[in-house]
Amino acid sequence: MGRKEELAKKVQILMHDLKHIRNIGTAAHIDHGKTTLSDNLLAGAGMISETLAGTQLFLDYDEQEQARGITINSANASMIHKYGEEEYLINLIDTPGHVDFGGDVTRAMRALDGVIIVVCAVEGVMPQTETVIRQAMKEKVRPVLFINKVDRLINELKVTSEQMQERFVKIIKEVNALIKRYAPDEFKKEWLVKVDDGTVMFGSAYKKWGISIPYMKKTGITFKDIYDYSVKGKQNDLSKKAVLHEVVLDTTVKHMPDPTVAQKYRIPQIWKGNPDSDVGKAMIKCDNNGPLAVMITKIIMDPHAGEVAIGRIYSGKVRRGNEVRIVGMPNLYHVQQVAISVGADRIPVEELDAGNIVALSGVRDAAAGVTITSTDMDAFEEIVHYSEPVVTVAIEAKHMKDLPKLVEVLRTLAKADPSLQVEINQETGEHLLSGMGELHLDITQYRIIHEHNVDIQASPPIVVYRECVLGKGGPFEGKSPNKHNKFYIEVESLPKNIVEAIHSGEIQTSGKIKDSKVLAKKLQELGMSKFESKSVAAFHDTNMFVDATKGIQYLHETMELCIEAFHEAMKKGPLADERCMGMKVRLVDAKLHEDAIHRGPAQVIPAVRTAIYGAMCQAKRIMLEPKQKVFINVPQEMMGDVTREMQQRRASIDDMKQEEDITTIVSKAPVAEMFGFASAIRSATAGKALWSTEHAGFEKLPFELQNKVVKKIRERKGLKPEPYDEAYYAS
Repeated sequence: MGRKEELAKKVQILMHDLKHIRNIGTAAHIDHGKTTLSDNLLAGAGMISETLAGTQLFLDYDEQEQARGITINSANASMIHKYGEEEYLINLIDTPGHVDFGGDVTRAMRALDGVIIVVCAVEGVMPQTETVIRQAMKEKVRPVLFINKVDRLINELKVTSEQMQERFVKIIKEVNALIKRYAPDEFKKEWLVKVDDGTVMFGSAYKKWGISIPYMKKTGITFKDIYDYSVKGKQNDLSKKAVLHEVVLDTTVKHMPDPTVAQKYRIPQIWKGNPDSDVGKAMIKCDNNGPLAVMITKIIMDPHAGEVAIGRIYSGKVRRGNEVRIVGMPNLYHVQQVAISVGADRIPVEELDAGNIVALSGVRDAAAGVTITSTDMDAFEEIVHYSEPVVTVAIEAKHMKDLPKLVEVLRTLAKADPSLQVEINQETGEHLLSGMGELHLDITQYRIIHEHNVDIQASPPIVVYRECVLGKGGPFEGKSPNKHNKFYIEVESLPKNIVEAIHSGEIQTSGKIKDSKVLAKKLQELGMSKFESKSVAAFHDTNMFVDATKGIQYLHETMELCIEAFHEAMKKGPLADERCMGMKVRLVDAKLHEDAIHRGPAQVIPAVRTAIYGAMCQAKRIMLEPKQKVFINVPQEMMGDVTREMQQRRASIDDMKQEEDITTIVSKAPVAEMFGFASAIRSATAGKALWSTEHAGFEKLPFELQNKVVKKIRERKGLKPEPYDEAYYAS
């Protein structure tokens, strides 16, 4: 019997025994060794060759991942591990570390109950380490810590045994500080990682050895032995005595919760439906006899099977041939194949129970974030991404015959990667692709050309801006074209704490407002007046529409059209047709015609939109530009070159730390100035700088640059060079 058949057989036995299932992931800063560690776990479980583990990078099976040496997509693998006398089914997801693919990490967390935070012993806790811990805590995923690349610490930095342990203490302290900061209140103490209980592990994924205190007690190996073996270059011998996959998977089985434990506290966090409903009870108990509830976290494109949806089964069981539906869509779908994943391979099984991670084909309209069910239920909470697309390219097909295919390919890519935004401009025929950064867009373009065989040409990257206001504007009158209806609008910027609450998902802004009382209470806690908090009519991204009127006849019949006009105005601001951000739009008065025929969409929408734009002009319109935090580690003697390079890019230096002869510079720079930064910093420091970036939101564009930027954007979009002003709206 082959390895795959054996795994499929064992999975079919173990999937019913929920106490013997663990859903775990790896997460870390880029190049800290997640995929190499995952390789070793798979090799230890007999899934891949042990000699190739660590160099094969089995879960980086995408052509671009292998070429660039980084993880781009999260990849799933199931394996069996023996702990004591019992076997356990471990479903592993290996996630990317590059900031451009942070969305993949957020989506993967939804399927997991536990995560191995990997930290490089040489670099220590880095910006992306903080981000992945925050993502895990938000989804109530339990962390353990693996300190990797200990061999480099000993052999390259030549530290003594005492210095090595000091370095470990520092890393553990920093990780615990982050867990304390972001963990849910009930787990702030319980989830801290500790050396003595084995929730902290040490090792070298590349050299295939690992150690923890419980494993030391079991085998008699000490830190001194590890130090001696490494110094003498006998790491191969060490890997036979301190077996990496045993250390990590034993810790996983012992400390990570099984689905029955995890779903009790995770379901209320990720699903806001009625906990006393049939499906609510089934999910909290992880009941495989309850109604089917699957949360899709990833779509992969298979050349043979088409779209394959990967997700976590929270209740019920999914069988081949089952009839299922997607919450919010009318169609029924037949499940054509049920499978478990091992990297690029999928192993078909007849059925899978609640608590497992499944790959389904046949559910063609599924997208990352949807809920698949067999009953009538509320969808899972929307997955909140911590950053949004900030760079855009305009792409077009080189040959006209490829145009329909390109449209189809773009839709498919946007479905597989929700961090991509695709906008097809019907008027200009331009296709706009927005992503998290240059690398994200490079890889997407590569896929369009090489995987989907569509020849395209792309514009240079364009930065995405946002529009907002500086002060307060209005009431501004907007008249309908027939002059029978008038709307009076005020605008101002939303307080920063409310915008942050929307970003973090504390305030739900997608779709219609579900529970206005809960929303009002939350907004009052954040400092909004009682009247306004109860009068919120709609949201668009981080913009809020408030109906501040009282007792106006016929307004309730017209409100839907006012909201539609608000959405239109927020999608295209009056300065440069860029999206608006962080705005509060108040409807303060209206005069409406008594006859419904005179207040239809063609009358109301232009009147409200004009009033919003006019009030924005009075409030002084501003552009917001995306910023990145840039972290640079550089030898002290090159610090001046780096600060000079950053200041040329309009960056502010926020912090500088000195550790031995390495300086860490923390700065904040506009995304627009960061194109070509990689080669510039390499030549400025002779390749000695290590750097990484993190999204830092949007900030006000300096006023002296605003006219130039607005003019450029308007020219690119084919608009009149001068933005409309108050006089236009008043006419």
